[in-house]
Amino acid sequence: MGHPSRRRFLQAAGATLATLGWSHRDVLWRSDRYGHALAQPTNRKLALLVGINAYPEDRLFAPLNGCVNDIELQYHLLVHRFGFNPSDIVKLSDRQATRQAILTAFEEHLINQARPGDVVVFHFSGHGSRVVDPDRDFPDGLNSTLVPVDSPLPQGFPRQGGIVQDITGHTLFLLASAIQSDNFTLVLDSCHSGGGTRGNLTVRARPGGATLEMSPAELAYQETWLSRLNLSPAAFIEQRRAGIAKGVAIASARRNQYAADTPFQDFYAGAFTYVMTQYLWQQTGTTPFSSTIPNVARTTNQISFSGQEPQFEVRPGSEYDNRPVYFIQKMSPPAEAVVTKIQGSQAEIWLGGIDPRSLEAFTQDAVLSAVDPDGQQRGLIQITDRQGLIGRGRLLQDTMSAGSLLQEQVRGVPTDVTLIIGLDPSLGNDEAAASRAIATIPRLQAGPLNQGEVHYILGRMTADYRQELAGQPNLPPEGGLGLFYPGLDRVPDSFGAAGEGVDAAITRLRSKLRSLLAARIVKLMLNPGSSRLNLSVSMNLPENNSQVSASAFTIRGSRSPAPSDATRTERIPINTTIQFQVENRETRDLFLSILVINSSGEMAVLFPNQWVTTAEVMRLRAGQRMNIPEPTRDSFRLVTQEPTGRTEVLIVASTSPLDGALRTLREFATRSGVSDGPVGLGDPTEVVGQLLQDASGATRGTSGTRSTTTQPIDARELAALSLTFDVV
Repeated sequence: MGHPSRRRFLQAAGATLATLGWSHRDVLWRSDRYGHALAQPTNRKLALLVGINAYPEDRLFAPLNGCVNDIELQYHLLVHRFGFNPSDIVKLSDRQATRQAILTAFEEHLINQARPGDVVVFHFSGHGSRVVDPDRDFPDGLNSTLVPVDSPLPQGFPRQGGIVQDITGHTLFLLASAIQSDNFTLVLDSCHSGGGTRGNLTVRARPGGATLEMSPAELAYQETWLSRLNLSPAAFIEQRRAGIAKGVAIASARRNQYAADTPFQDFYAGAFTYVMTQYLWQQTGTTPFSSTIPNVARTTNQISFSGQEPQFEVRPGSEYDNRPVYFIQKMSPPAEAVVTKIQGSQAEIWLGGIDPRSLEAFTQDAVLSAVDPDGQQRGLIQITDRQGLIGRGRLLQDTMSAGSLLQEQVRGVPTDVTLIIGLDPSLGNDEAAASRAIATIPRLQAGPLNQGEVHYILGRMTADYRQELAGQPNLPPEGGLGLFYPGLDRVPDSFGAAGEGVDAAITRLRSKLRSLLAARIVKLMLNPGSSRLNLSVSMNLPENNSQVSASAFTIRGSRSPAPSDATRTERIPINTTIQFQVENRETRDLFLSILVINSSGEMAVLFPNQWVTTAEVMRLRAGQRMNIPEPTRDSFRLVTQEPTGRTEVLIVASTSPLDGALRTLREFATRSGVSDGPVGLGDPTEVVGQLLQDASGATRGTSGTRSTTTQPIDARELAALSLTFDVV
């Protein structure tokens, strides 16, 4: 991956970092045995985590919702997976995070304490902005900033400018230069592009530009550090234009992209911070920056629905991209959760390692197994309820203590999964009618924007939206009704003609909405990081020497860290022939199904694809490698087609036959008159529901009570992987 220049990076990043954590009195430290296992013969590990939600509520820029949760996500990751001592982590949140408090904490906690070889982390989640740069490092003459809680915009903005109390990229460079250790990681979950809300997302950017100036205090502070570092102004300019000062810097988005403050069910977090911390919880080995950030970028893009692509940059000439994340070689065992409190037979757990797309399956009846430092099972917990990322459960085996790591054993997929459709303000007086029309479709419900999670948005194509989407092919007409993603990117092939009524639009979209519901259900099964089955899948381009375009595998099943290209998103032109290769690396047979969802939400079955044979058609024998399609067997090809945009392939492998799903699929094939080849599913909810029921039937008896409101999926009996690519 090519690394952006220092200048582009700070422009893109908004020069802000953050990490959130609990106060020390809220943290229950692990048992002596577990603490001894995490004790490593390494130098000290220091972290400063800053997260700001409580910006002043005025019309000029919005408060945020997920930044304090970001530092909580980062705190638990650093403590429980990377072995940080809680006393070596300082957290500043909301009104604590003033300009002076952030600078003082950076100096006293990081600069004054860090010694050569120590590990140092600075994370900021909050608004980013830009101010005038007197040195004009960039053609636009602006420098990116972090926005402390006490940096309001001047009165009269935007009609007139003035001074702000931001912390600039120049200051961050000087502070990083003063750290004695090279093992420094800067994490920025903010941006300077956009601002306000976009669809159901809040953008982490405060307005800025050529009318805003650094404060005299900021300029004086820089002069002080230039003197301390014995650095001339000319040398300072030369060094910062060459690259970052120390270690590695990670930004949550490119220069011209949004950093999303995102709702996840009943809580908010930064899309990037949540995905990165969750990814690192589940990795089985030491992962370098060069593989972590591309894989995190792919999932962040999907989760935020804002085209958000995290970036990273290393100090010039350092080759730090091949060093392990946070410069820590040894981690604790991979996990989905950690026990934070035990009282009698009840436990409180932190669920920061759960994939955001499957979080709903860990609200009730999921079973987690405690593991020792060697990864061996030492007890079970069954979740009884969850609020945000804090779960509560009962001990099924009383052999664990606070600090015990937990791995997924069984997830409980709800039987009543719903699809929430947000109502865009562009509907105007038609909002009530839209809500009633959506309610006529089973398991769909309408919801307001910016008050919680929505999966898609119903709205009209306004003149403003058309201007934002200018340059995209096949733009729908102004006034047409259709679907948007939560970040206001349009769902292809969903918009109707101008003047279409709400009831007619919902009738037209009914099949697509049912398909999107089915896709949501099957994605609750995705478990590439937690499945114990050993399965791999790749997508090849036969007309290009069978080049591997994308690949995925069960990380824990194969006990290997993800390579940098394991789940990357590819751009593949229309009319390109593709082929999938699935390998069963188990010593037992598996039963396979492959679904594809195109950018407009339509679903089809790629495998099985022989509709006149027995259930053996779905069997993938132990050690077998299967091509789909297989030229010597199949009479069809797979070719990328319209519509352009994101396409997702879902691969489900089970230890037990998927008989019910196969029967249902045969009925679709018969009605379509297809004897072999892929089959389109006009309303795939029945097929997906049966597939889930079959997979649930594979779950072995696990201690605990089984509910009629959930369907258990055992990580030892099922693997569900995803490949994603863009058709262009």
